[in-house]
Amino acid sequence: MTEQKLRISFIGTGVMGGPMAGHLVKAGHDLTVYNRTRTKADAWAAQYGGAAASTPAEAAKDADVVLSCVGNDDDLAQVTLGRDGAFAAMRKGALFIDHTTVSARIARQLSVEAESLGLLALDAPVSGGEAGAQNGTLSIMCGGSAQAFAAAEPVMAAYAARMVHIGGPGAGQTTKMVNQIAIAGVLQGLSEAVRFAQASDLDTDKVFEAISGGAAASWQMLNRWGTMAKDEFDFGFAVDWMRKDLGLALEEARINGATLPVASLVDQFYADVQKAGGGRRDTSSLVTRLPK
Repeated sequence: MTEQKLRISFIGTGVMGGPMAGHLVKAGHDLTVYNRTRTKADAWAAQYGGAAASTPAEAAKDADVVLSCVGNDDDLAQVTLGRDGAFAAMRKGALFIDHTTVSARIARQLSVEAESLGLLALDAPVSGGEAGAQNGTLSIMCGGSAQAFAAAEPVMAAYAARMVHIGGPGAGQTTKMVNQIAIAGVLQGLSEAVRFAQASDLDTDKVFEAISGGAAASWQMLNRWGTMAKDEFDFGFAVDWMRKDLGLALEEARINGATLPVASLVDQFYADVQKAGGGRRDTSSLVTRLPK
């Protein structure tokens, strides 16, 4: 049981949001959830014992904390600022935490809107995938005021293993872009390495044993080398979502002047995977565009 029982609203009970909200119930908080597909919210409430609301505003009314984990910028704007959005219903002093991966622009906009309403706001995209959400071991990159982060940290501790306050509004989202840029490059290199080993008629299991303890090791190698070699790609974070995230990074790079030649190239490689029907496969399916 948590030391302070809070009234919490969670908007978005999908693959990530559902388990995260569940951890908050287990931590002893009172939860009300909203999902635009009402049956999903009702199913969550039946499983975890919380309540389901019909609108974001209904969910957010009287809440101490409102969290969101939705799809994209437009979805986030709708559930916060749109008709029946959460912001207009939130009481002054309440905390808003957004776990969606979106543009830094909307994160900064919501911070300004929140401040005008007397709310605290934190952009807090996550890394760790579906397994991290289910196991409560997510890594969270946070942007916003020190006050907002201090208020959010004990709440997020229910489902996170690491929480880092990066800087002001939007800093969490730009850090998530850094994360996805790094992953894209690693997965392309890993894809080429797997196919090279196969073309050389090497035992890929023995190759993994030989190189996974050295400088070539990465999370992707340790968790995806074997499945990539077997053409197994049902492990969570989808190509469609990776393309969305890389698109955000490339858009931000046009604003800040950064040069992202590898990320841009890998984004196009992922477009090839989508065109071949692999949009819902996980990101390690990048290897499928390379012939065996």
